[in-house]
Amino acid sequence: MTSIKDILQKRILVLDGAMGTMLQRYKFTEEDFRGERFKDWKHPLQGNNDLLSLTQPEAIATVHSKYFAAGADIVETNTFSGTTIAMADYYMEDLVYELNYESAKIARKVADEFTAEEPHKPRFVAGSMGPTNKTASMSPDVNDPGFRAVSFDELRIAYKQQAEALLDGGSDILLVETIFDTLNAKAALFAIEEVKEERNIDVPIMVSGTITDASGRTLSGQTAEAFLISISHIPILTVGFNCALGANQLVPHLEVLANKTEYGVSAHPNAGLPNAFGEYDESPERMADQIKEYVEKGLVNIVGGCCGTTPEHIAAIAELVKQYDPRALMVDG
Repeated sequence: MTSIKDILQKRILVLDGAMGTMLQRYKFTEEDFRGERFKDWKHPLQGNNDLLSLTQPEAIATVHSKYFAAGADIVETNTFSGTTIAMADYYMEDLVYELNYESAKIARKVADEFTAEEPHKPRFVAGSMGPTNKTASMSPDVNDPGFRAVSFDELRIAYKQQAEALLDGGSDILLVETIFDTLNAKAALFAIEEVKEERNIDVPIMVSGTITDASGRTLSGQTAEAFLISISHIPILTVGFNCALGANQLVPHLEVLANKTEYGVSAHPNAGLPNAFGEYDESPERMADQIKEYVEKGLVNIVGGCCGTTPEHIAAIAELVKQYDPRALMVDG
């Protein structure tokens, strides 16, 4: 199969949209989350979307299929919270390897089916590695600024287990995403490098931060350029931003990346900003119209959607980017 690095130089690749938005449509109950296997679990499980890869695998496969059918080249595994650190909320730390492995297997099977039907358009699986629910560089306690809820080493160990399982399950790419604390991301990248070295393999890595407010900084206080500099010592496929902001608010931050990096640039923004009910109202047409600025300015190599986006959004984006060349890459990154 043609390598993703080669394809990236020829056309803009399309990433999928939100998993959570699609799963909400199923209106799964506590019983649905538990399935037969976890029916006697002592703690509430509703809301643990990663668990659905074990208890509702058909639903996860269907979501992946819908995104591929809409024109996505890459789908993300259903593993955004797939670390022992995040799974501790549900007392499911022991299931982490299986959750990641099975999630990757589901996505791999669907990707292979689509690739078999359209060999000219190979489909890829990105193992999603979310930020965890703890931050390594800030204290959660205002009265104790020196306190840390998690250490770099704890994060490294957790991410390493996740990365190994995602690769074992068939992921082509590892996507360290929604980074609000670059120290967490560095732990993930360090862990991935360890796995690559131990297994003597090369794995394309996508790194995607999140700008949390109008000041244009990550939650841990970095500007787009500072974020880029602090992760640039690792060989990566793309660097970019996702979540937190709608498509048009991301433009100035993507411009910074596009002008300063030799790597590919990715973007998967939300469908606008949430309304008073926490829902996302931006239509596929309006979102594609805003993303048009990315491609007209030659800012991106990979583009998709985050919170609130659906296959309809991805279809509109996929149709748009066909007409544009990808951002020129200075080196084979």
